[in-house]
Amino acid sequence: MNMTPREIVKYLDDYIIGQHDAKKTIALALRSRYRRMSLDNELQEEITPKNILMIGSTGVGKTEIARRLAKMMNLPFVKVEASKYTEVGFVGRDVESMIRDLVYESINLVTKEYEEKIEDQITNEVNRIIIETLVPPLPTGATEHAKESFINTFNKMEAKLLSGEIDDRKITIEVSKRASVEIIDSNLPLDMSAVQDSLNKMLGGLNKDKIKKEVTIKDAKVILRAEASEKLLDKESLKIEALKRAQHGGIIFIDEIDKIASSKDGRSQDPSKEGVQRDLLPIVEGSSVNTKFGQVKTDHILFIAAGAFHVSKPSDLLPELQGRFPLRVELTPLDEEALYMILTNTKNSLLRQYQALLGVEGVELEFNDESIRAFAKFSLNANEKAEDIGARRLHTVLEKVLEDISFDADMHKGEKIVVTKELVEEKLGTIIQSEDMTRYIL
Repeated sequence: MNMTPREIVKYLDDYIIGQHDAKKTIALALRSRYRRMSLDNELQEEITPKNILMIGSTGVGKTEIARRLAKMMNLPFVKVEASKYTEVGFVGRDVESMIRDLVYESINLVTKEYEEKIEDQITNEVNRIIIETLVPPLPTGATEHAKESFINTFNKMEAKLLSGEIDDRKITIEVSKRASVEIIDSNLPLDMSAVQDSLNKMLGGLNKDKIKKEVTIKDAKVILRAEASEKLLDKESLKIEALKRAQHGGIIFIDEIDKIASSKDGRSQDPSKEGVQRDLLPIVEGSSVNTKFGQVKTDHILFIAAGAFHVSKPSDLLPELQGRFPLRVELTPLDEEALYMILTNTKNSLLRQYQALLGVEGVELEFNDESIRAFAKFSLNANEKAEDIGARRLHTVLEKVLEDISFDADMHKGEKIVVTKELVEEKLGTIIQSEDMTRYIL
């Protein structure tokens, strides 16, 4: 991932309005990973990632930043919810499972890369099996005339296969009989994970006989591709690379970290919350976690935590845990202009989504500038009168205004509908004026 901080921020700007400080901090953290990997091994070990704590109300872009990072980067990335974890000894997910999730993500990422590298070999192997099914090899001792005829038929069939001309033709192929789908659960402790692994191997070893299936050539290409990939991939080197990628390039986004903070006034004291923090501490500080693919050191994994901190404060976290998130960035609440820009200046904005959805029904939907301003204004008013849910309020007000148009879309096929400021005011005006109605309807 060789993007400069400016390029990272520019990419995020296409999808997230404002929050420049958060984007800048994350861009620098990601670039530091690249810089570190260019140093000698001794110095690499000394440089630990600067973990980030993002603070801001719901709907201001914390999770969206994480989503876009996952799409942008060619690095193992997982997003987890801190509130889903429990202290060791309680029923639920233990915090070490986030590392196992990261390793699974890394395995998938590296497998995909390796498959792309040997794409031609996989395709050739699949085509070979299909052609041999269509044109069985000649028996030994065949005459020269038979051989010549076979070569002609083989070449013609190969040309038709490569062109996709016979994709709808049905053939009978042999595939490995699988006793069961592999069981994967990242939440199992190591001893149970070993039992799970043995069970998977045992099930995989059963019924290794081939079974015959009649499928179209198009489907056969997909089925045989999985088997060819399994046969051609070097599983051992794939596993080594995946573990290395997880350890040195892995990023874990911990959302809702404020939900495990215990308020000092005693109102929300919960022993399991502090327990989760204590369990999280060694992982963030740097420790070794056992997974079914091998041991993973967490010293150089980048952790990005985020929370609204409405009820609690960052200082309510354990002091040791606070110290492991040295970079703090506060995301600002969204004003009317920011909400307007979210509707107009982002790629695949909500307006474009609604236009595309109704376009399926043959309805041309158009929003004039005044109506977009009205959406932003009413969204801000609703956030002020009820809970502030940031940009998520735009979903609510848009759906309320377009509800009838969407419901009767089949009756407006071929028409052009312009959403005006008057329509927005008609649908939302009375609701916004009443605080109770705002709270329950929007």
